[in-house]
Amino acid sequence: MMNAIDGINRLFRAGRSGGARAVVGLACLLSLGTPCVSESATMDIAILQSSDIEAYREAIAGLKAAGPSGAVYTEYDVQGDLELGKKLARKLRASNASLVVAVGLKAAMAAKLEIVDVPIVYMMILDPLKHQLTGANMTGTLLEVPIDRQLKIMRRFLPTLHRIGTLYDPDKTSSRMKDAMRQAATSDFKLKGLPVESEKDVPQQLRKLLSDVDALWLMPDSTVLTNESVRFILESALANQIPVIGFSPEFTRLGALLSLSVNYGDVGRETGLLAKRLLDGERLLPLNPVPIERLKITVNLKTAKFLGITFPNELTSLIDETY
Repeated sequence: MMNAIDGINRLFRAGRSGGARAVVGLACLLSLGTPCVSESATMDIAILQSSDIEAYREAIAGLKAAGPSGAVYTEYDVQGDLELGKKLARKLRASNASLVVAVGLKAAMAAKLEIVDVPIVYMMILDPLKHQLTGANMTGTLLEVPIDRQLKIMRRFLPTLHRIGTLYDPDKTSSRMKDAMRQAATSDFKLKGLPVESEKDVPQQLRKLLSDVDALWLMPDSTVLTNESVRFILESALANQIPVIGFSPEFTRLGALLSLSVNYGDVGRETGLLAKRLLDGERLLPLNPVPIERLKITVNLKTAKFLGITFPNELTSLIDETY
């Protein structure tokens, strides 16, 4: 269980330690609807990754599978060090790279600070707009499932659900919480969020929340979700007959009823397609970050049985993995 949550927390830190993924050439930035690089031309694509972890490796493999055909990829590891990342980014700025792909936040921050005349495509970053990963030469893909899609899937799997609860740290997740509150109201959900300023606040706030909601919705928040708190949260919710909705298959494996996530390989593949469209001139910068189209839905059947929840047959085809 520790390894599973450590893996999730490494992605929390990707919000602080992840990077920008693809750098496109100056000609692409200046183009007015014409292709930047012909498909037959040799393209050098630099991959700047925040650290060497399995999630990033899966995304990079997907990127290479779907990216421009014939491209030559060169990988650089920031090793979690922003200063090293800036040094590598300066090296890339002086290279012949057609596009830079930044993986994780630190790589993206380094690329943003040092590269202004080559397009950058980032991936594997939680809440990139919070970290101001915007600019005339920068775009990327979103790691999270959009809130409106999460709510729609919740409604399909739990049609009678109305009252949802969540815990959040106002210093880290307030903007996401405000967006969730707004969208929940338009989807006929009543969302109640209780603030948690430190891990010590979790037990008391969770007890308050579970007495007043029909489901617990986990959001990416490293104050709320730690190695120590996750098991307590899941066990407390189940003891109160409250289903938990998570954002990673690891939560489902540990007892959450349902999790909505993205496959890291799919993140890479869609980032590769985005890079290809930029280089072909089909998409032009500046461009808002792009959500991942394909979602991964995991269900814990043992938890469903314990809670007395059954899913209609037509939902079976939507489930990617069961536990």
